[in-house]
Amino acid sequence: MKLLSKKVTCNSHGQDSSYFLGWQEYEKNPYDEVRNPRGIIQMGLAENQLCFDLLESWLAQNPDAVELKKNGESIFKELALFQDYHGLRAFKNALVEFMSEIRGNKVKFDSDNLVLTAGATSANETLMFCLADPGDAFLLPTPYYPGFDRDLKWRTGVEIVPIQCKSSNGFRITGSALEEAYQEAGRRNLKVKGVLVTNPSNPLGITLSLLELNLLVNFIAAKGIHLINDEIYSGLVFKSPGFMSIMEVLMNKKYMNTQVWNQIHIVYSLSKDLGIPGFRVGAIYSNNEMVVSAATKMSSFGLVSSQTQYLLSAMLSDKVFTKNYVSENRKRLKHRQQMLIRGLRNAGIGCLESNAGLFCWVDMRHLLSSNTFEAEMEIWKKIIYEVGLNISPGSSCHCAEPGWFRVCFANMSEETLNLAMQRIKIFAKSISNTIINGRDSNQYSNKNLRRKSLANWVFGLSFHDHKYER
Repeated sequence: MKLLSKKVTCNSHGQDSSYFLGWQEYEKNPYDEVRNPRGIIQMGLAENQLCFDLLESWLAQNPDAVELKKNGESIFKELALFQDYHGLRAFKNALVEFMSEIRGNKVKFDSDNLVLTAGATSANETLMFCLADPGDAFLLPTPYYPGFDRDLKWRTGVEIVPIQCKSSNGFRITGSALEEAYQEAGRRNLKVKGVLVTNPSNPLGITLSLLELNLLVNFIAAKGIHLINDEIYSGLVFKSPGFMSIMEVLMNKKYMNTQVWNQIHIVYSLSKDLGIPGFRVGAIYSNNEMVVSAATKMSSFGLVSSQTQYLLSAMLSDKVFTKNYVSENRKRLKHRQQMLIRGLRNAGIGCLESNAGLFCWVDMRHLLSSNTFEAEMEIWKKIIYEVGLNISPGSSCHCAEPGWFRVCFANMSEETLNLAMQRIKIFAKSISNTIINGRDSNQYSNKNLRRKSLANWVFGLSFHDHKYER
């Protein structure tokens, strides 16, 4: 151990979070309709698999892009040789145009202010390196994406101070919560360098309101700090209220060429909107020349491959395709979200009203044996091991209130989602009966027998025996 670095031996990665532990359990026993029908269904993965048919259709119709050709002539050698870390101009131009398109063309982006990165994970970490020193702090509204503990802190040494948002106002950001987080950082002798928000929110599935966006801009202007807007779900807003980019807010407030203009940065990725996380395409957009320059140099540690850039530049430049894709993707997401909400409602479970993203913020507080995070973990373990669903407990998202869970709906087939809803309905009914009848201690004489009985009941389901209740 003495021969290794402190980074290797520290425990700041966050891998022991229940968010990652749920993934590990799923990987040990993944559900498959034929090979493993009693396995765990993955509902902890915010992945968009709803429009692969559109992507594959485009690929079939555009063989030159796939085969690395231009006008029928191979450009393999050109792409295979060294590319500098500024990226292909054609791809950067296509990407900023796509970013404008999914924002309703209300704002325009300059490709010279865009830095390509290997996914949003790399983009967020790069911004931490650019904006903060080890021991400095960023404020994040809760609940937030569990991976931020890894992305923002692990290698940078930056600290996260939570902005505590509450269910009483739909987990909206307030001025008092912002100020309290700022003061808490001061009590911990941490220098606050900025605020990071995800809009639309992961895990809440909601867009930030104009009130919240103006509040954030005014706050960072008053404090003289940065604001990072992670907008990787910006193309996944499928019902009103619509999405408003922070760039639109700045332009409406006529902040161009002011100091605040240089304090605000956007993170974007094609992982969610196009559903291609394996391609590792992310980006930083900033009007701060020094940040763009430094981030561009740092991007050499996580470049997007030339063949990926070439393929996607052709795809995103096809305006007929992108317009149809964005529209159809939103329709399918809305339908799938409604399926999840309907299934949860049939199980007596509600969720936060949402309008975006790949997940719902699900309220299971009424199923807890007590209003504690220990009771939340107890429910979570039952759902994984007995019900066979991997969902993310609110505590892994740093939610201040026990009993909330993030449940994803776009990374599986409709048939699998139907089955998951049948499983959760049986589970919720069994828990509710236990609570109502007060039989938790004596319903079965043996805890393992109780677990086995519920599991057998749940896994007695099959696609052929049960239809989704509409």
